[in-house]
Amino acid sequence: MAQLVLKNVFKSYDNNGKHKQNTPYAVNDLSFRCEDGEFVGILGPSGCGKSTTLRMIAGLEKITAGDILIGDVRINDLLPKDRNIGLAFEDYALYPPLTVFDNLAFNLRARKVPEAAIKEAIQRIAPLLKVDDLLHMKPQALSGGQKQRVNIARAIVRKPGLLLLDEPLSHLDGKMRQQLRFEIKRMHHEIKCTTIIVTHDQLEAMSLADRIAIMDMGVLQQIGTPLSVYDDPANVFVAGFIGEPPMNLLPAIIQKTAGGYCFTFQNSTLRIPVPTRYDEVLHNDMRVTLGVRPVDVVIDPDSELSTAIPVAVFENLGDERRVGVRVGENLLSLTTTDAIYYERGDIVKLRFQSEKTHLFDATTGVRIRSRHITVPRF
Repeated sequence: MAQLVLKNVFKSYDNNGKHKQNTPYAVNDLSFRCEDGEFVGILGPSGCGKSTTLRMIAGLEKITAGDILIGDVRINDLLPKDRNIGLAFEDYALYPPLTVFDNLAFNLRARKVPEAAIKEAIQRIAPLLKVDDLLHMKPQALSGGQKQRVNIARAIVRKPGLLLLDEPLSHLDGKMRQQLRFEIKRMHHEIKCTTIIVTHDQLEAMSLADRIAIMDMGVLQQIGTPLSVYDDPANVFVAGFIGEPPMNLLPAIIQKTAGGYCFTFQNSTLRIPVPTRYDEVLHNDMRVTLGVRPVDVVIDPDSELSTAIPVAVFENLGDERRVGVRVGENLLSLTTTDAIYYERGDIVKLRFQSEKTHLFDATTGVRIRSRHITVPRF
C-alpha cells in the first residue's frame, strides 16, 4: 500500500507548458491526500480534469507545476514503470492474440518475474475478480464485463502500491455496472490496495469510495465522505451534481414577515419558512439560491403548512414516483413512494421540510451557513 499526496498541482496544455498567470489550466492548483488503503473517487463532468489528474499520477502526462508524492517519494520525474502503479483504462486494451492467462502475465514477464511466481500471482488474483475460469480463453470470446474484470486483474496482479481506475464501468450496461461495482468493492476489501477511481457517475463514486473529490473546470470543489458531500455541499455545483435526482436549486428572495423570514419566488405565490438558525445572516429582500432535495419535499394534504400547487410532470418509476411542479419559471421536483398516480394539472399540497433546506449565495454559489454551525473540515 502507499499514501498518495498531491500538492498544488497544475496542468496546462499551452505550447510552453510553464506555470504562469492568465494561463488556462486543465488542472488548477489541485491538492489532496489519499491515505494508505483508502478508496478515493475523483468525480466530475466530462472535461473537468479528472482523467488528466489520473494520467499525471500515472506518469502519462507531465506536470506543469506542483508535486506528487507516493509515500515520501516525489514521483514527478519518475518513469511510469518506476512508480509501482497499476492502471486499468476505460478501454480494456487487452492483447487479442493472447489468452487471459497470458494477458495477466504480460507485465510480469516483461519484468523477468519467474514463471512459478507469475502462476502463483495469477492464481491468487484471478478468483478475486472471478476470471479464474476464463484463463484459457482469448479476449474476443469474452463479454464486456469479463473483459473489464480481466483488465482490472491485470492491473493488480503485479501488486501495485497504488491502483488507478479510469472510468472502468463506462462501457457496460446498467446491470453489469451494478454487478462489477460490487466486485470492485469486494476486491478492494480483499487486497486493501490504495485505490483511486475516476468517474463522471456520482452513483459509482458514492457506492465505491471512502471519500469523494469533486472537480469542475480543473478546480477541486469539495472533498469528503459520500454522506458529507451529500448532506453538506460546499456550493451550488456540488449540490446539483451529487444526488439522483439532483437537488432542486431555486432563485429566491428573502422576505421578513411577522412570523420570521420566508423564501419567496418571482412569479409564484409559494412561501417557504426559513429555519430560524439563519436569522442572523439574512436580511429583507436578500437574494439567495434555495437548495432542497426532492426527498425533503412531502405531499401532505393534511398539514396547515402545506401549499397547494398544480402538477406539471409525473413519472412512475415503479419503486418511486417523481412529481414536478412549477415555481415561477423553475421546475421543482419531489419523490414519493406513495402508490398514487397524478395527471398534469392535478392539485397537490406540498410541505417543505424547511430544516433540511440549504442556502447558497446568489452570486458566488457558495454555501451560506448559520453562524452557529462549525464548517466541517474534510
